[in-house]
Order: sequence, then structure tokens, then C-alpha cells
Amino acid sequence: MSATAHPADTHDLIRVQGARENNLKDVDVEIPKRRLTVFTGVSGSGKSSLVFATIAAESQRMINETYSTFVQGFMPSLARPEVDVLEGITTAIVVDQERMGANVRSTVGTATDANAMLRVLFSRIGDPYVGPPTAFAFNVPTRRAGGVMSTEKAGGKVEKKVVKNAVYLGGMCPECEGRGTVSDLDLTQIVDESKSLSEGAILVPGYTADGWMVAAFKAVLPADKPISTFTKAEREDFLHAEPRKVKVEKINVTYEGLIPKIRKSMFSKDVDSLQPHIKAFVERAAVFADCPACGGTRLNEVARSAKINGRSIADVCAMQITDAAAWVRGIDDQSVAPLKASLLHLFDSFVEIGLGYLSLDRPAGTLSGGEAQRTKMIRHLGSALTDVTYVFDEPTIGLHPHDIQRMNKLLLELRDKGNTVLVVEHKPETIAIADHVVDLGPGAGTAGGTVCFEGDVAGLQASDTLTGRHLSYRAPLKESVREATGAIEVRGASTHNLRDVDVDIPLGVLCVVTGVAGSGKSSLIHGSVAGHEDVVVIDQGAIKGSRRSNPATYTGLLEPIRKAFAKANGVKPALFSANSEGACESCNGNGMIYTELGFMDTVATVCDECEGRRFQASVLELTFGGLNIAEVLDLPVADAHAFFAAGESKVPAAATILQRMEDVGLGYLKLGQPLNTLSGGERQRLKLAVRMGEKGGVYVLDEPTTGLHLADVENLLGLLDRLVDSGKSVIVIEHHQAVMAHADWIIDIGPGAGHDGGTVIFEGTPAQLVAGASTLTGQHLAEYVAG
Repeated sequence: MSATAHPADTHDLIRVQGARENNLKDVDVEIPKRRLTVFTGVSGSGKSSLVFATIAAESQRMINETYSTFVQGFMPSLARPEVDVLEGITTAIVVDQERMGANVRSTVGTATDANAMLRVLFSRIGDPYVGPPTAFAFNVPTRRAGGVMSTEKAGGKVEKKVVKNAVYLGGMCPECEGRGTVSDLDLTQIVDESKSLSEGAILVPGYTADGWMVAAFKAVLPADKPISTFTKAEREDFLHAEPRKVKVEKINVTYEGLIPKIRKSMFSKDVDSLQPHIKAFVERAAVFADCPACGGTRLNEVARSAKINGRSIADVCAMQITDAAAWVRGIDDQSVAPLKASLLHLFDSFVEIGLGYLSLDRPAGTLSGGEAQRTKMIRHLGSALTDVTYVFDEPTIGLHPHDIQRMNKLLLELRDKGNTVLVVEHKPETIAIADHVVDLGPGAGTAGGTVCFEGDVAGLQASDTLTGRHLSYRAPLKESVREATGAIEVRGASTHNLRDVDVDIPLGVLCVVTGVAGSGKSSLIHGSVAGHEDVVVIDQGAIKGSRRSNPATYTGLLEPIRKAFAKANGVKPALFSANSEGACESCNGNGMIYTELGFMDTVATVCDECEGRRFQASVLELTFGGLNIAEVLDLPVADAHAFFAAGESKVPAAATILQRMEDVGLGYLKLGQPLNTLSGGERQRLKLAVRMGEKGGVYVLDEPTTGLHLADVENLLGLLDRLVDSGKSVIVIEHHQAVMAHADWIIDIGPGAGHDGGTVIFEGTPAQLVAGASTLTGQHLAEYVAG
């Protein structure tokens, strides 16, 4: 063949033309394949809209179209993104920050296949031999069966065989059903014994005295008799009855005692997955403790009896992964050599990615967003796939500067295998390793959505964009620090990996708690500080946002606005809610008509009746300060603040909430924008704005720089200063060097992660930490300040 290039090798770009998803304004970009491209820009500038909602979404949609119509019926239907041309896209693998499923049975081991490999290992060489791999599975109960077993044979014949006491082995602990914990119930929180059923004796959410849930109890038991006067039989029937059929208003229903009923419906579920009011009830009524039968291991005695090198499968799952890797290396049995190699590769991947401090029995729902993202990433590190597009959403979240270097190495490894790596990121350390940078902006929301710069990192630094100007920004060390006005004394803290920590956390100042990922920062603050009165904790828990909820409903802002509209027009406040009486009848207040087309895409079209404004025409005629309710909800926060702060449209309660939203840097956000369109950083700052209104002297913030652009970090430091100057104490768990440099006091925990951490290795001012440079944090902060 001649030396001319093969035509197949000319397709080396992903071309996007006319992208209009969310706030994108006809964006055109060309992204090089088999390179590392970083997307930058302020929070809300359109990065996720371009990378996730356009490129990754179209890749996913086109892959789904290759399946048969029957299979597509079982898959989520994806609409085609708003874009004119998309060329050169490859299979996209999205590694996002969504927390792992909060299923009570899901652990780090089950989520990464480590448990599956260990079960096979113990079934092969465990001593004594106890059974097949299922005998070590805590999600499989041991079953015994007897009777006739039928087996279908060729030619329609059925072979019947009588089995007696056939045993199907599983590893589930029968006491806790493989959950590792048992809950004792506090009956005083469930039943008010001084009342009768008709008076509302059952205190469980949803069990109203005249409701359907209590109707079955009233049909079986005396409804007007206080519970305390029930006979022994009536009490037993009320609390512990086995399920049986009863008639309620001529309808057959299943009657069951209250305790087993609520155990099934509420207490057997993962607490974090419950609705807030049910979660609050469960936490009040349940006393969770390790199961006494299995010691919290979830496994029955038989499964725990088999050992390899003196360790049972429960012991290995409880070990820190770095120790589990050492145990696997000590196995010397050629019959399981391939299995040993696979396990070691998996464990070494955990260590390489900075998660060696986890244990396999750690519930998946307790991992932070950053930990969950890195756990998902492990699956792809050893993958044989090349020429695919990996899409990462801020992979450095929750990482100490020391760990970011390791993450960068992994991103480059993925690229060097021949993959296209797209990263949405704010950290300058990761932007620095990019082959190509796309900077979106210039602002957020409607002020963003355009490409401000496209090129290499040197070009970005030389450009006059917001990101370019801030790339070399360094927060200076404070010349003088505030003096503490008191302290929260923590003594003998031993939550998780903490080793009897004694520390005084100063009050009246900005105190930053830092250390490598897994060193024990959250264990110290959430375990020893968060429970105190007067402490307001703003964590990274996700806001549940549907297309019906928006910043106005979430922050409570809509309440004073509705009342002001109602008072000005002499009507009911309910008319000014798109979820209540004022909603457009055609679209039920959604503003869009969602048409489900079975196995095809769900089509969303703007409602013809209200033209997307969500309210009835008669409601839109009612105004306040010259604007109707739809126009108010279309205002950005900054404009709404000016509107409600002065003149005849003055509503002090609304202005106060809007001021807090501006303080956290959300001035560009529209009041009526659906919550499910907000980025992770926007959601956390919205939560901060809500919690700032709560009465409390001590604020605890868990990594507030998550999802913040370098320019926004400056605003955040200003906000933290204002909080402290107003008399509050602020404790921040943070890795960002700018926040460390700005602190009055630093507590560094380490020196390593897991059992290599858990001690306080430094307490003092940032200047002292830099001068000593004796810890990893001190070294990185010294580099940062000097840079």
C-alpha cells in the first residue's frame, strides 16, 4: 500500500455543531480523539450540558438503538439532544458522582465483584469444606425442601423424584437476614398507650386515626378503648399478629400485627433511602445494634467456620483492603492461581486509586460521591476496551492534593491505552495535564453557554477568560489570624479509624480540618461534633429534585411570595402554586406535556395552553408590583432580590432568603428552574443558603468547594469570613489549599488513610503548618503558597 494515510485514520475528531441543550447557545467544538480534554468554566456555565447531556447522551441513545425493539422496551428512553451535528462520537462510558445505590445489602465487596471471587476461593480451598460459593453469600439463605421434584426431559417427558430434606446452602445469618444489624424498637415512639385507636394511638407516619392503614386495626380490635387497657390477647393481636384475611367495609384485606408490619415496610429498608419524615421516625423509634448472632458479619456460623491461613471470609471482608491484599499474597495454592491473580489485581486497583483504606464489608450507601466515583472507576482500569470515550465528572472531588497526583496518573493511563478521556474539572492540578481545554462561560446560567476558549493549557493561561485569569491564582496566607473565643473539647474519639483522639476545636474562628482521603476527618467531625446542640451541619447529601421542584419551592421562598400575591389581589395563596389550584389544567403545572410512547422516547413538548408558564390564564392576570407569578419565577435571583427588597413590591421575608442565595453565589439562578437541572455544586450551595437561615452558633461544612470554579472559591472565602465576623464558629472539612491558606486554625489528621491514619498530626495556624512542612498537607500547602 502507498505511504498515503488510510482514510479510516482521518476520523480523529469529535465534532459538535449547534448544541443547544439547557443554556448552550449554538455551541460548536472540535474535540481531539485519543486525547485528554478538560472542560472548565464557572459552575452553571454549561459544561455538563455539553459533555453529559449532549455528547454522552447521544452516544448512549445510539447504542440503545442497536438493540431490538423488544429489548429497548426495558431500557430508559432517551430523547435526542438539541444539537445540529454530532460526528465522530464513540461508545461513551460515564463515570459520574451519583452515590451508589443505598440498598441495605450492597457493600463495597458486592459492588466490585470482590465478594464473588472470595466466595469461590473459600468454596475451593476453605478448611473445612462447607459447600459451594452460595454457602458464603450473605444474601442467600439456607433452605431445606421436601416433596416431589419434577424435571422436564426431551420429548415432553417429566421425571419425578421424591426428595426428603434436601438442603440448599446459603451463607445468610438467619437472625438479621444478612443485614448485619438488628433493631430493637422503642414502643413509646410507636404507640401512645394513653389513647385509643380512634384518638390516634398509632404514632407511625401515615397511620392517621381515620385513615385506611388504621381501618384494619379498628375492624379487629376495640377502637375506643385506650391501648393501656387492652387484654393480653388483644395486645398480642395488636402488636404481633400473624398475617390473616379480615373484612374492612366489605373488602378483604390482610391484617397483620403493627410491629411486623412496620418492620417490613420501614425498618428493613436502608435508612438513607427513606423519605425525610419516615427516616426521622425510624431513627427515633429504632435502636440499631450489631446482630449478636453473627457479630455484624451478616454470615451464619457455618460460613464463618471455613478458614484459609487462619482467616474466615468474614475476617477478610472486615480487613482494610491493603491488609486483605497482603493476606491474598500469602495464599500458596496453585489450584487457585488465576483467582488469586484476579483478586490481587482488584485489591491493587483499590490501593492505586486511593481507596485502600476501605473494607469490603463497608455498606455502599455510606460512600461519599468521590469514593463512589472512584469505586466505579476500578472496573475500567483493567478493561481491555480501547477507543472508547470515558467521561468523568470532577474525579478529584474529595481528594487531598497528594491523591490528585495519583488520579491524574490514572486518567493519563486510560488515555495512553488509546481512549478519549473527557473530564469536567475545576482543579488547576488536573487542568494542567490536559492535551486540550474547552472553557465555557463567560458566566453562569443565561450569561454562560458559549465557548470562551479552545486550545492547550498554555493558551488558556495566556487568554483573558475568567478561568485563564484564575488558573495561577493563589490565596495568600493570612497576615493575622483571629483568636478563639472558646473550644469544643473532643476527648477519646474512636469512631471508625480514630485512635482515642483528644483535640480542642476552637470556636469563633474559621477552623479547617484536613488530611488525605480516609484519614478520619469526617469521622472526627460527624462523630464528635455534629451531635451537639447549636451545631448546623451542611453535608454533601443530595437534594432530591424532581421536575416539579425548583429553588423557590426548596428554599421556602415561594411561601412569602404567594402570600404577597394573594394579599395584593384578595385571593387564596394556593392559586399561585403550580402544584396546587393555580396550575394549568392541560399540563398539571409542569409547563411541558410529557407523552409516553411505550418503548420509544418520551416526548416533551411545551404546553399550548399556558405556553410553558405553568399557570392558568386567569392566575396570570393577577399581578404584584407589575409582574405576574410566572414572570417572577422567571427572574434570576439577583433581579428578584432587587424586586422584593424595595418599593411597593417589598417583601422582607423573600428578600432575606434571596440575599442568602446571592451570598452563596447563586445570583444567576432562575427562581423557577427545575432542581433536576442543577449541577452538583449548585445543589450544595442551595442547601447552604437554606441552612444559613437556621439558628445555630457553629456551622460545619463538608467540602463546600465541591463543584466550584476558581473564581467562585474567592466568593466562598468571603462568605465564610462574613459568617465568622457575624459571631458564628465555622468548621470546614476541606482539601482545597485556598481554604486552608485562609483558615485561622488548621487541624491535620493522618498521617495516612484507614488504620494508617486516625491521629491528629498537626494543630496550629496555616503559617506554622507551612513553616514546618512536616506533614503531606504542609508540603502541598507550602508548594501552593510558593507557586
